[in-house]
Amino acid sequence: MTPITQIIAQTVLRQSKKKQQESENFSSYRLAKKHREFLITIKGYFKDFLLITAGIFSASFGFKGFLLTNHFIDGGATGISLLISALTQIPLYILIICVNIPFILLAYNVVGKQFAVKTALSIAGLAICLATVHFPNITNDNLLVAVFGGFFLGAGIGLAVRGGAVIDGTEVLAIFLSRKFGTTIGDIIIVINVFIFSVAAYFLSIEVALYSMITYLSASKTLDFIVEGIDEYMGVTIISSHSNEIRQMIIDVMGRGVTVYSGKRGYGKTGETTEVDIIYTVITRLELNKLNTEIQKIEPSAFVVINTVKDTKGGMIKKRPLQH
Repeated sequence: MTPITQIIAQTVLRQSKKKQQESENFSSYRLAKKHREFLITIKGYFKDFLLITAGIFSASFGFKGFLLTNHFIDGGATGISLLISALTQIPLYILIICVNIPFILLAYNVVGKQFAVKTALSIAGLAICLATVHFPNITNDNLLVAVFGGFFLGAGIGLAVRGGAVIDGTEVLAIFLSRKFGTTIGDIIIVINVFIFSVAAYFLSIEVALYSMITYLSASKTLDFIVEGIDEYMGVTIISSHSNEIRQMIIDVMGRGVTVYSGKRGYGKTGETTEVDIIYTVITRLELNKLNTEIQKIEPSAFVVINTVKDTKGGMIKKRPLQH
């Protein structure tokens, strides 16, 4: 073998070994990535299972421990099931499935297959729990039944929502109708519930319908609390000539992260513009007063815009406890 041939052969071997090593490293990376994705998926499914199971038992306790014995109802598909059960004596666990079947089919087309499957399993689990698990009747006091029956029912629905499913299909119908007619989801839900409570007032009594409205209000407020939490998030946009000081204050004093945008501010009759850094941060509602106070210390005339944020993920939202 000549020296040139030997050099070429060594170069080819080195390149081959390098490619083989890169291939092995890439394969190891892909394997580790797939393993991580698998663990995250399993963890997510297990968390959803626990939330939905807790929601099923909470809703079942609200039904059998409070509402059923007093013939109180709720809004939505749950209220329809309770109303028919009170009028016909058909077991609630059968009605829960029958009334929600159209909503499950609608969810498959409107939201997606995974959501529809989760919802179907959740409603089936609720029906099984109502049919097989015994809960004692807690009280016959109408006000307590209305308030706490709604509380446990709303908590159950909220936990199921956190788990990625619903045990009351009215929201699915509201989403579908809002897309079809261009109205808001809230307006449609109100119309549905007005109809349900009107029927309850006619067939049961006005008193039962009024108490049922208390049940609905209790359930809806509990649902909002479970889904959104007490620490409602607020997005705060700050435009100030002391943006660096405010940015540092949010990081050091509030313990929160910030996003800085480059923008222009316009003012005056001619619309004169100047360069400015726009600061955006997300805090909890409980921290809003403290942030406003700290901004006042730096620049009282700073322009502050506050918006409600439904939910957040990651960042420094809950990294530090509330400071005083």
